[in-house]
Amino acid sequence: WDNADFSRGVGTTFYQEFPTLNTDKPPFVRDVEAKVRRYLRSSYSAAWTLKITWEKAPAYGARTDTRRTITYQAVLTTDGFRSYILMLYQAGGMQWDYSRLAATNVLIGYT
Repeated sequence: WDNADFSRGVGTTFYQEFPTLNTDKPPFVRDVEAKVRRYLRSSYSAAWTLKITWEKAPAYGARTDTRRTITYQAVLTTDGFRSYILMLYQAGGMQWDYSRLAATNVLIGYT
């Protein structure tokens, strides 16, 4: 686990909200619903979804090397009763130099 550092003007954060209660669902939301159904083997119909993208995020403390970045997304979704999060990482995985991070037992994900 480590933190991204956007203080040097490298990297960007984007978000997009998808309120889909009683509306047509865009392909992105239909894809999220399909993933939840497949991974959890349950019926699911999203009422609201939020996609957050951290693009080219440098590691905290990487003040001298901002070339090694990571792009990843968190997708939060709920049907009003159950809520889920999908963590999506750019192909190629973690690009941070984990030997220079505060913690060296690095895992990608969340707890």
